[in-house]
Amino acid sequence: MEQKLSEAEEFLWNYIMQHLQEIPNMSIIKLSEHANVSTTTIVRTMKKKGYDGYTSFKHHLKDKENNEINFSKMDKVDAQIRRSILKNEHEVIRTINMLNTGVIEDAIQKIQAAKRVIIFARGFSELIGEEMRTKFQLADKYCELYTDPNIITKISTRLTKNDMVIFISLSGETKELITAAQNCYNEEIGNLLITASEASPLLELAELALVGYKSEISLFPDYEVRSRLPLLVIARILLDSYAIRLQK
Repeated sequence: MEQKLSEAEEFLWNYIMQHLQEIPNMSIIKLSEHANVSTTTIVRTMKKKGYDGYTSFKHHLKDKENNEINFSKMDKVDAQIRRSILKNEHEVIRTINMLNTGVIEDAIQKIQAAKRVIIFARGFSELIGEEMRTKFQLADKYCELYTDPNIITKISTRLTKNDMVIFISLSGETKELITAAQNCYNEEIGNLLITASEASPLLELAELALVGYKSEISLFPDYEVRSRLPLLVIARILLDSYAIRLQK
């Protein structure tokens, strides 16, 4: 709990709040000179505010600066580029807020129990599939990735109940993935869908689904090359969570 500041400490804290951008690069001696207070007052103020000392407070400011968008710098950026930056931030935050931790836990358990993890992905989603395959293999989990439409359809008819299938699809409307999902549904093959569509044929067939947020803004409106950022965020959270469970 923070303690009540003295008059000098209150003056110092107000000075710091008005010069936050300079503080991370200012030594305790310089702050003492600029604020016209003793170094002892600085240390005492920091401790009352819950920090170990002045250095600890500066580290806190630097961490905060690196984890939040610096709007003072962004003001100098072209308005459309600024919009693009904020769009990506919005997609990440909305996607994280939409994630169901219960589904993540269920997916991890099914992946752990499966003899094989089979990933089906098409188009730009293939890049996410490649990352997932590599990381599963690094974690000693047998994993295969299929991206060819004809092979996806054929392989989906050869799966067993010892397999766990992961579909990666932004729209959830890719024809061959829907066919593969129908085959999994018919044979009761465990599967997980990573998507950014809250209503799609693929979602209706999925046993488990992790759904992210897809921005309606596209800088390539004439082509189906929308951002896979929400899918990448979901995939990495799933992989990190899987690695954590393995360590436990």
